[in-house]
Amino acid sequence: MRRPSLHRAARARSLRDVLSPRGALALQRADDALPFALRAALVTALAALPAFLTGRPGDAVFAVLGSFTTTFGRLMPHTRRTRVLAGVAVAMTLCVAAGSALGARLRPQDGGAGALLVVAATALVAGTAKLGCDRARLRGLGAVMLLFGFAVAAQAAPTPAEVLPRTLLAAGGAATAWLAALAGRLTHPEGPRRHAVALALHEVAALLDAEAAGAPRTAARHRATTAVLDAYRALEPERRRTRAGARRTPGVRETAVTRRTHGPAPSVRAAAHAVFARAASAPAASVRPRRAPGRPVRAGTRRAPASPEHAERMADLCWSVLVGAGRRRPPYGDPAALADVLRAHARAFVRRRPWDGPELPPAAAVNRPHGARPPTPALLVPALRTVLGTGLAGAVALGLGLGHGYWAALSAAAVLHSVDVRTATRRAVQRTLGTAAGLVLAVAVLGLRPGPLALAGTVVALELLLEYAVARNYGLGVVFLTPLALLLTELAAPAEPAGALVLDRAVGSLLGVLLALLCALAVVHDRAAVRARRALAACVLASAQAREALAAGRAGAAPEVLQARLAAAVVELREAEDAAAGELWPAGTDPADLARAERRAYRLLGLLAAAGREGARTAPGTGPGPVPLPWSPPSLNPSARSRP
Repeated sequence: MRRPSLHRAARARSLRDVLSPRGALALQRADDALPFALRAALVTALAALPAFLTGRPGDAVFAVLGSFTTTFGRLMPHTRRTRVLAGVAVAMTLCVAAGSALGARLRPQDGGAGALLVVAATALVAGTAKLGCDRARLRGLGAVMLLFGFAVAAQAAPTPAEVLPRTLLAAGGAATAWLAALAGRLTHPEGPRRHAVALALHEVAALLDAEAAGAPRTAARHRATTAVLDAYRALEPERRRTRAGARRTPGVRETAVTRRTHGPAPSVRAAAHAVFARAASAPAASVRPRRAPGRPVRAGTRRAPASPEHAERMADLCWSVLVGAGRRRPPYGDPAALADVLRAHARAFVRRRPWDGPELPPAAAVNRPHGARPPTPALLVPALRTVLGTGLAGAVALGLGLGHGYWAALSAAAVLHSVDVRTATRRAVQRTLGTAAGLVLAVAVLGLRPGPLALAGTVVALELLLEYAVARNYGLGVVFLTPLALLLTELAAPAEPAGALVLDRAVGSLLGVLLALLCALAVVHDRAAVRARRALAACVLASAQAREALAAGRAGAAPEVLQARLAAAVVELREAEDAAAGELWPAGTDPADLARAERRAYRLLGLLAAAGREGARTAPGTGPGPVPLPWSPPSLNPSARSRP
């Protein structure tokens, strides 16, 4: 009789853990939030300008919906973000077109079967958008913006003659967002690279702080590893262009440093880059510039603060400190002092200012694990939760006779735009608190009875605040998202009373949040547990292969392949464990086994880095290779190294 009681106690603890809102109000680091927010506000203003110039301010709503394309892919490299935004622009335009056509055909504002069919279509759009955003790893508001475009277009009482103009307006706004992203690629090509490397510096500094304080380092070490791998991923397009240019310009003598860092040297300029790379890989004392007595050493002088070479050196430094953290004899001195130096250098790096401070330790310039992270499995279950929650919230709101029932569906989709029940709970808390504060702000704005032009200016200002705040905390972004949605509704239908808008928003949001939590708890699955078991097996296999290579003396021959495989496996292990801990289904793995596998992997990463440095002194490698998928690693073969 004890087993059922113990089982019930374990389930109660699991339910209490996944429903804990701990961390819902934490602020995230976002050094590039202000420039991105300014660009988003400018895109919104440019998209809405033609509608106001033609005397049709109500049509500006659909151009603004298309301009929401700019909210996607904030941290992506420019090359990938341009491709992703092109697909998002098409998807946003199709959502507005489908919503307008469906609204003109079914007339959901009249109620009846037409409204119920629109609710079902809204649920399908929400699930499809959730599945697509998860597969493309689009963070932030994600599928909620696509669903918002579809729902607003369907509920705006369109006529068949208005479907095409509204679709063209949405396409124009989406095209404006895509052109702005292209302009950012041309004017600030180093932006994503700078911010990715700066984030890696901050996370490694946080790891050093934890080490100096004697605090648990598991979470800090995982964040640092993920940030460093993301930094290498952001640097990969520049390295690919360098190698492609090298292949197009033969006949230049190569050096060991250029083969290891950039591939064959294409020109005199590449030879100069090789000199920089040699200086980066040399000890710091050998590159110390001459200075007057009493003046501080300027580490990294005569190098552009945002140049690719400087960014690569900083990423290499982060990796060297990361793999050295926790060793009995770390390759650096005081961790707290080094953490302060890394943070100061990150600030100077983001602001594109020359570094004028304490000398940085040398970086290992040979072992650069980078590549695409494998896609996260179990995408169908979160999409299924979104479909059920959105459809149920919309149907209940329709049955209760709410004036804007789609707001309940949007709130449910926002809460379920998460990876597990635990993050859905945090989203629910953030959505509730943010909506309450946003409604107060909306009442203050609507109480002033602004005209169409003032409404448009307020929408642009709220878009600026939204993009700046949502990067720090989702709940803080909802504070400005709530009045933004209400003002867009007021702009499209100015005759509607402001009090009714606020009441519908409050009731719809609360209803959507509650039903979303019920759906998250009801749809219990084992995919997260399966993912955790596979990640543990892959990490154990990668550790065994690394240990075998170290024992056979083969680790110095292909250090980048071994480190890349092991780093990807340990990152996937931590992410899979966190996802499984946020679900009600038991993972079926011993947490002690996961912790031991993670510690073993990081210890082997340090040994591989040391072996790679020894191998680089005797026979420099040919350059890094991509990260293989952790659950199907290739055979360990030193001859399988990537070649430029």
